[in-house]
Amino acid sequence: MKYKRIFLIVMDSVGVGAMPDAIKFGDVGSNTIGNLSRAAGGISLPVLESFGYGNLTEILGVKPVVNPIANVGKMAELSNGKDTMTGHWEFVGIKTETPFQTFTDTGFPQELIDELEKKTGRKVIGNKAASGTEILVELGPEHVKTGALIVYTSADSVLQIAAHEQVVPLEELYHICHIAREIMMKDEWKVGRIIARPFLGDEVNGFKRTTNRHDYALSPTEKTVLNYLDESRFDVISVGKIRDIFNGSGINAHHSIVSNHDGMLKTMAIAKDDFMGLCFVNLVDFDALYGHRRDAIGYKNALEEFDHDLGNLLPLIGEEDLLIITADHGNDPTHSGTDHTREYVPMFFYNRYFKGSILPDSDTFADLGATIADNFNVAQTAYGKSLLKKLL
Repeated sequence: MKYKRIFLIVMDSVGVGAMPDAIKFGDVGSNTIGNLSRAAGGISLPVLESFGYGNLTEILGVKPVVNPIANVGKMAELSNGKDTMTGHWEFVGIKTETPFQTFTDTGFPQELIDELEKKTGRKVIGNKAASGTEILVELGPEHVKTGALIVYTSADSVLQIAAHEQVVPLEELYHICHIAREIMMKDEWKVGRIIARPFLGDEVNGFKRTTNRHDYALSPTEKTVLNYLDESRFDVISVGKIRDIFNGSGINAHHSIVSNHDGMLKTMAIAKDDFMGLCFVNLVDFDALYGHRRDAIGYKNALEEFDHDLGNLLPLIGEEDLLIITADHGNDPTHSGTDHTREYVPMFFYNRYFKGSILPDSDTFADLGATIADNFNVAQTAYGKSLLKKLL
């Protein structure tokens, strides 16, 4: 075991340029970090610049460096998809052949809605892609009056059901989501997650989502590096939505977060503790708050905040630690529509004693999982090659 602790941080959706097959996904010309930097008039990321970020693609305000302090490269996605679950599952060894279904442009089929209404005894309103807060403003009053379920989706493979806790009791909402999960196991309807979105409040003072959210995710289709670590009694600590993405499989400790900044603070707190294994972090604000909303300025500001937080994390990365930073797909805020984009993602490997290097491109995200498995001497999955010996 070379490193006692590995920190894997996912900058959700921060891609570094269109993959060769982007045309099949309607994503030619996408480049999340490059395009947003130009749209925002430049970006300042001194820590990531020192890592070699500007060596991966042209970023306005981030220069290429001759001697990066990290080992830096980019990865292609082997799986057929560009969503959160597909990317995260591939990190730890699963190749997804059939992408999870999305219903962003069409809403859910009427046949599915009819079955949900029949089995729950409640009408459905909404049935479209929407912001979770905006749809409460739009449909909250009707829901409170009629008891109808607010069903909506997003650019992700997800069906969300919002209900007021005083109209639909939590246990009933959770049962309804179980029903929805069963209905949506058909291949043509199979989404990655069903999410219960309870809320409180009223029309006058406003509606607000509560902390009683619950996800009903598909479990990984096979064992991952997380399972092998857990079975070998290593710590597998999730920060953010990692636990939901894997439906808890292979995770043995969890920390919820309310923002990217909170996620970084939680990661710093974990870094101050003694553990042996993996700390797996997802920072979703880039994607949820700025990518889908096509907000290049907000995206820029979030990245600059992350870079500052990263500077505060680095002193906590010791001799026996490895820090890996990557992304799970793209979400170019200058691209048409509101969907993710099919892009290469960065990979940064940092330890304060590294000389740094430019790594060859990886042809699968699974190289990260293979590297982690190799370090802890646990079983490898079918995909991915360890980069451990290439880290200088």
